[in-house]
Amino acid sequence: MAAGNRGAKQPTLAQLRAFAAVAEHLHFRDAAAVIGMSQPALSGAVSALEEALGVQLLERTTRKVLLSPAGERIAARARVVLAAMGGLLEEAEAVRAPFTGVLRLGVIPTVAPYLLPTVLGLFHRRYPRMDLQVHEEQTASLLDGLSGGRLDLLLLAVPLGVPGVTELPVFDEDFVLLTPREHPLAGRKEIPREELRGLQLLLLDEGHCLRDQALDICREAGRLPRGAGRGPSPEGSGGRREGGADVTTTAAGLSTLVQLVAGGLGVTLLPRTALRLETTRNEYLATGYFAEPAPSRRIALAMRTGTARQEEFRAIAAALREAVRPLPVWPTD
Repeated sequence: MAAGNRGAKQPTLAQLRAFAAVAEHLHFRDAAAVIGMSQPALSGAVSALEEALGVQLLERTTRKVLLSPAGERIAARARVVLAAMGGLLEEAEAVRAPFTGVLRLGVIPTVAPYLLPTVLGLFHRRYPRMDLQVHEEQTASLLDGLSGGRLDLLLLAVPLGVPGVTELPVFDEDFVLLTPREHPLAGRKEIPREELRGLQLLLLDEGHCLRDQALDICREAGRLPRGAGRGPSPEGSGGRREGGADVTTTAAGLSTLVQLVAGGLGVTLLPRTALRLETTRNEYLATGYFAEPAPSRRIALAMRTGTARQEEFRAIAAALREAVRPLPVWPTD
């Protein structure tokens, strides 16, 4: 069989990249936009790959694109090959010149607006030869991008508990209780966590790690045992119970959540780094502070375990720990 393959055309990386994009998006126009090819060029590359391999990879109709059974198997192999090639290029770049070239940084939405000024300032001062590219996405999308080689480094809340991902802790920060100005807990210090049991808590939409952290804090405060409260709310409540929290209103971002609090719809938990930017000059808001130990979250950089750039990324993590010291956080050791 090996002798029969010697004269066959070998697939190119461009063909594999084009096919992998179509396999992911199942849409030629979207796939072409993602990898920066024209649609005719992408279609031609996929057809050339089918000819080189001698199998049909796609089932094309007038309305949609589907993977054939062979396409499903080849798509998985193509992703492995492209990731390996990305690792090879990364290795060569790291050996050639550290702290140079492109660095694709993924950041979660509940960190990006509050930490990016510090991050960008650090790179401007310490790593001016690096081409920093920032991508704001939710945690699941960032992890997919990291494992697939689309992203190099992540800045997000941990622990992740994901195999193949190494976490480099940067800092811990407390949560504060954001309330309407006339709320009984407005401006209070030393608030016991147990006070969360009776509050109308506003949450971010599903997919945000900050939502899950808020629900975990509520469980620890005794609203319901861990794992409880996932069913529907009592009839007529107008909402649902989730993790022990009465959830009637959610928001896509922290800024919207803060405005809902200002409008008197409930209270929310806000990271300390977000407090100044989100609440400045809003006379309808007040802040309450929890008794020690206050509920908190840990922010870290995350990289692929064994990446060729791990020493660079560890150095960047150490530099970022120093850079965040002026912020209301607790840098990790």
